[in-house]
Amino acid sequence: MDQASPQCMDDDSSLSAWQQDERLPKVVVHFSVVPGATLTWRINADSTLRVHGARLWLTRINSPYDHWLEPGNEFRLQRGERVWLSTDGERNARVSLSCALPARRGLVRRWLGRLAGLGLGAPAAR
Repeated sequence: MDQASPQCMDDDSSLSAWQQDERLPKVVVHFSVVPGATLTWRINADSTLRVHGARLWLTRINSPYDHWLEPGNEFRLQRGERVWLSTDGERNARVSLSCALPARRGLVRRWLGRLAGLGLGAPAAR
């Protein structure tokens, strides 16, 4: 992959956050980009795009750089970005997009709600 932009580089804080996410279950979506077509969408969660099959063109909103990704290359995408993908050859590019499932929040609140539903309520001080 061509060196494109310093904004693609992970700093230490995002690297440790990514390693923590490695323990969470992942969602992986596989799709093809056919020659002559351009796909676009807004990224809903921090993701990793992996290229298979053919070379892929990727551009992001608010970035002055285009990226040519060869088969086997990965590219980190951030939540909220809009991206465009296309190919330049006669073959389909196969793409996988993976992201970690978000950690469940409010576990204690749900647990206390279940206790209240059973009539047990919150523990009282003695």
